[in-house]
Amino acid sequence: MEENKLKALIEAVITELGAELARSGRAGPVPAAPVPPTSAPPPGRTGPGIDLPDPMSPEARALPGVREPLDADGLLALRETTTARIGVGRAGPRARTRDLLVFQADLAITKDALERKVPQALLDEFGLFTVDTRVSGGRSEYLLRPDLGRRLSDEAIALVKARCAPGPDVQVCVGDGLSARAIEANLARIFPVLKSGCASLGYSLGQPFFIENCRVGVMNDLGDLLDPKVLILLIGERPGLGRAESMSAYMAYRPKSGHSDADRNVICNIFDGGGVNPLEAGAYALRLAQDMMGKSASGVKLKLMEGEA
Repeated sequence: MEENKLKALIEAVITELGAELARSGRAGPVPAAPVPPTSAPPPGRTGPGIDLPDPMSPEARALPGVREPLDADGLLALRETTTARIGVGRAGPRARTRDLLVFQADLAITKDALERKVPQALLDEFGLFTVDTRVSGGRSEYLLRPDLGRRLSDEAIALVKARCAPGPDVQVCVGDGLSARAIEANLARIFPVLKSGCASLGYSLGQPFFIENCRVGVMNDLGDLLDPKVLILLIGERPGLGRAESMSAYMAYRPKSGHSDADRNVICNIFDGGGVNPLEAGAYALRLAQDMMGKSASGVKLKLMEGEA
């Protein structure tokens, strides 16, 4: 329907409502309501558009959805302190259309992160060869069988033995985990810090490599194979809604079969723009490696020893 016809129809309805109210003896005529603006039609199409403004733009995402808040400035300040979904408002008992669209878009980012692969060009840039775990059925099996992601495949064990020298001071491995996007976003910034830091501290650095369909527990297999003093596993974290670039650095002193999370330390939420800066995370990992080697411990044991100092 053309825009002028739409306006005429709205005006006719308003006039009829006013006449009906007058006949019934109720309050005077209904004031004319402004016609909501319509977006410009795309090229080649006539008539009013139906497209909404992009709810994913930074400007749109920054706007709270609460109508007439008691403290508008306070609400804006509160939203700036967190990435949590606060102050989104509602339409009756439901989410507003704009916020529902943002939620669906962020969920799509999460799903894409789970299926994404680390680009081969990035692995080549840092000289990382690739091994796999015992996951053989793709990402679906990886998500359903965490236990398989904690063990290296027989082929991976053979390749690691062939290409990596045992007994380094520090062994760095990279795993896709639950978000390959996290490796893309952070590896280029944290890996040079680890490499140069080991050189300046006089630590031998083992041949790094990439582990596909990786879980944190694979550190035990890596420890049994390579016996490093300190193992650092850079791995993609579980993606949040709209947040796929968060990486963790799991660390352990001489990991081996039977070890659990209690034997590991972790630097989590490594990402720019709200998390731990990758450069700072690399420096902190090196300092933590020094502590591990100095006290021959990691995880809860290291924490208890620090408390006694």
